[in-house]
Amino acid sequence: MFGTLFVDEKGELYPHPEYAMLGRSGGQWLEPCREEMIPLPKGSTLVSMPGYLAVGCSRDGRPQAVQAHPYKEGTVWPVAALLPQGFTRTLLPAAVPGPGAAELPLFGYTAVGFEGEQTLVAAVQSDEYRTWHPIHYNTSGLARRVQGTLKRFPDNRIYRQLAHCALDYSCFTAQNIFYQRWEGGVPSMPKCNARCLGCISRKHGQAQSPQNRLDFVADWQEISQVCILHLEKAPRAMVSFGQGCEGEPALNAENISRSIRAVRQNTGRGTVNMNSNAGYTKGIRQLCEAGLQNLRVTMFSSREEDYLKYHRPEGFGLKDVADSIACAKDHGVYVSINLLTFPGFTDRPGQVEALHHFIQKTGVDMVQIRNLNIDPDRLMKEFPSVEPGIGIVDFLYRLQNTFPGLRLGSFNYPHPGAI
Repeated sequence: MFGTLFVDEKGELYPHPEYAMLGRSGGQWLEPCREEMIPLPKGSTLVSMPGYLAVGCSRDGRPQAVQAHPYKEGTVWPVAALLPQGFTRTLLPAAVPGPGAAELPLFGYTAVGFEGEQTLVAAVQSDEYRTWHPIHYNTSGLARRVQGTLKRFPDNRIYRQLAHCALDYSCFTAQNIFYQRWEGGVPSMPKCNARCLGCISRKHGQAQSPQNRLDFVADWQEISQVCILHLEKAPRAMVSFGQGCEGEPALNAENISRSIRAVRQNTGRGTVNMNSNAGYTKGIRQLCEAGLQNLRVTMFSSREEDYLKYHRPEGFGLKDVADSIACAKDHGVYVSINLLTFPGFTDRPGQVEALHHFIQKTGVDMVQIRNLNIDPDRLMKEFPSVEPGIGIVDFLYRLQNTFPGLRLGSFNYPHPGAI
C-alpha cells in the first residue's frame, strides 16, 4: 500500500501517519495498483486543493477524510500533481469538497502518494517528452528573443499575440516560434463553432479560464510571414493552427489555405499541422487541397450523445467529424485523435467500445492521449458514473493490442514525408 500525502496552509507536504493512499476513478475510491504508479516526473508541479478534504484509507479499510492536521494545529488540504506533457494520469486525487469550496481551476489534477521517502503519482508515461521538457522553456534569453522579433515585425498581430502567450502564459508552442525550433503555434481565429465544457480560453462559472482568446482574425499575409520564417529556420519544423488561445481554425480556411499555398511557394521544409474539432468539413477540405499535412482532431467521446454533451457543437456532429477525417485521409493527411482522457470516463467499457469502432471506421493514424483539464466534480455532474472503468492502464493496453499499427503518444509529430 502507498501512503497518503496532504499539504498545510504554508504549502508544506506531510505524510499521514495512519491512512493509506486512495485514488479516484469517476465516482469510485480505489487503492492504486503498482502498475499505475510512478515516481513524480521531473517538470511536475505539486498543488494544493483549497477548500477540499483529502481522503485516505483507514486501517479497517474504510475511506476517511483528513479533517485535521495530525501533527499540529492548522488547516490541511489534499495535494495533487500537474504532470508535464507525455504523462497520462491513471487516477484522480481522492478528495471531497468542503463547505463552500469553489470550483477548481482548469488543470489536470492527478493523485499523489508516497512510498518510503519517494513521492509517487498515479500515472504512466505515454510519450517521450525530450523536446517538451520544461527545462527547454522559459529560459533567461526568451524575453530578448521576443522583443527582437517584435521589433523586426512590428505590424504582425500574430507575433504580438504569441509574445503575450509566451511570456504571460508560458505557452510552449508560442515560445518555440521565438526560439525558432520544433512545433510552433500560429493562432489566427477567435471564433469557434463549439462550446466545450473544458475550453481553456472561455470562462466557466466560478472558474476563470487559464488564458484569454485572441481578438482578431489574422489575414493570410500575417500567417504566411510567421509560417515561412519558422519552417525555413527551425529544426524538425512544424507550424500548427488551432492553439489554446483561439477558436476553430478551419473557420478561417480562406486565409489559412491561401497562406499555405504562399508558404509552399517559398519553402518545402517542415510540416503544416492543424489542431481542430473537424466539424467544419468544407473548411477542412479547402485546407487539405491547399496542402495541409497533419490534422489533430480533439474528441472527448466517440459516442454521439456524450460527444454532443461535452463539445456542445453548433451545427455539426460526429458524422461531420468522421467525414472531415475521411476527406483528410483521401488527401494523404496524417490524422490523429486528440483524446481528452479522464479516469473513470474514458475507460468505461461503453466508451472503449465506441472508440475502437470509430478508429476502425476512420482509419486514423494516431491517438494522442491528453489529460482533460477540468474540475473532476464538475465533469462527473455532467457524466455521472454508470459503470466502473476498466482502468487507464488496461484501456491503453487494449487499444494498442486491438490496433497494433496505431501510434499511441501525446504529441504532434512531423508528417512522415516531411523534409
